[in-house]
Amino acid sequence: MATTDTRRGTSAGSPRLTPPPPPDAQRLTSRDRMILAVLCAAQFMVALDFSILNVALPTMGADLGFARADLQWAITAFALPSGGLLLLFGRVADLYGRRRLFLAGLVAFTAASLLAALAWNPASLLAGRALQGVAAAVIVPAGMSLLTTTFPEGPQRARALSVSGALMALGFTVGMVLGGVLTDAFGWRSTMALLAAAGAVVTLFAPALLTESRRSGRPRLDVPGAVTITGGLLSVIYALSTAAEHGFGRADVIGALVAGAVLLLLFVWAESRTEQPLVDLRMLRRRTVSWGILGGLAAFSMMSSVIFLATLYLQDVRGMTPMKSGLVFGVIGLAAVAGGIVAPRLVGRFGAARTLVAGLLVQGLFSSVLLLIDESAAGTWLILTAGSLACFGHLFAVVSYGLTVTSGVPDSEQGLATGLVTSAQQVGLTLGIPLLSALSSSRTESLDADGSSASEALLGGLRLGMGADAVVLVTVAALVAVGLADKLRARA
Repeated sequence: MATTDTRRGTSAGSPRLTPPPPPDAQRLTSRDRMILAVLCAAQFMVALDFSILNVALPTMGADLGFARADLQWAITAFALPSGGLLLLFGRVADLYGRRRLFLAGLVAFTAASLLAALAWNPASLLAGRALQGVAAAVIVPAGMSLLTTTFPEGPQRARALSVSGALMALGFTVGMVLGGVLTDAFGWRSTMALLAAAGAVVTLFAPALLTESRRSGRPRLDVPGAVTITGGLLSVIYALSTAAEHGFGRADVIGALVAGAVLLLLFVWAESRTEQPLVDLRMLRRRTVSWGILGGLAAFSMMSSVIFLATLYLQDVRGMTPMKSGLVFGVIGLAAVAGGIVAPRLVGRFGAARTLVAGLLVQGLFSSVLLLIDESAAGTWLILTAGSLACFGHLFAVVSYGLTVTSGVPDSEQGLATGLVTSAQQVGLTLGIPLLSALSSSRTESLDADGSSASEALLGGLRLGMGADAVVLVTVAALVAVGLADKLRARA
């Protein structure tokens, strides 16, 4: 006997024909656009912070008295809390108010950026960067859950997520361009001052536009879950960030990896035994959630990694200045914007699952083209063209993985769902670079020990990293296609 699918209004044995939504359901009002602008501006600001200081590190280090080996901590101090605290604050936003957490994060981010801009020694700079990371871990999940609860599932949410995803990808590349330009023109402090000014502007407009939303019922935070997942993520991020600079043989790296693994296992154990878990394991059993998160994690980690490796190629092999290499990434960022415009149309026609698989494949295949780089000028054009096409496909995956994960999730759980979405994003951005950087560096050192020239050794390491990048993406695309096979068939 056929059963009725009330969500679609079709019988289980008949084809699923979803009528297109009326035109009014697809349009955004003026207020909707203003809300979207505020939420996306906050996400863009956080994305800028991931990369805007990178090219300024040598200048900043000389000014504040950093030892060269300690410069990485200006990046790691931000990455640790921004990746490690996302799930915690995503759940806190669900329980105690998304608007309240979002506004608190904006104020904290603005203050932290001002502290970093005024830093007088390494400790004050690192304190500002760490507070920026904590604030980012508040802003991103709270902002994403406000976005998904403001814009209903369907064309409006697809459009909102496409704009947000495009600006996040663009922010990472624009940050490198702005970092080079501002540091050359006004000094490294101007990069942090820009973030403080941006935070102040967003904070000024947000309160009047955003309305409060939270989970109904009396909230209770899962403390054991919060402690174990936060400690586990922090330990793993620390280990991989340190290993990228010093290798995996150090005692602190090994200890952090073991501690992280133990804490993550304890987290799973704790979540299975509490009535109000931080992460309901039943949600992770949804195939759309688990496979969507895997796709997003691969897309973000591998895109940030290939951009990092391409930066090394442009500056260390081709001898380009930070400003010129930043301009190359500016063009790649424009391709990301184009991908963000096209992605919602693909989702509407082919579905989120197919678009996710296609995005991972396009990103992976064009990343594999970068194996052909050499010491000639042709390598620069390869980075520009293949990198742009890879980033174009990357936005297909960025938009569709968020839709895949959040589709069908009730509003009361949207903070958790978007916390998982943004965790994949932020953890991917944080972990991808150290992983492939360590792989690339080990290959470079091996070739150097075998007598290869410095440029040949560096190229060998970069090619290995880019090859691994492509293999990961194509493999994950295949896994997601298998895991979401029913979604792919539904659109056939």
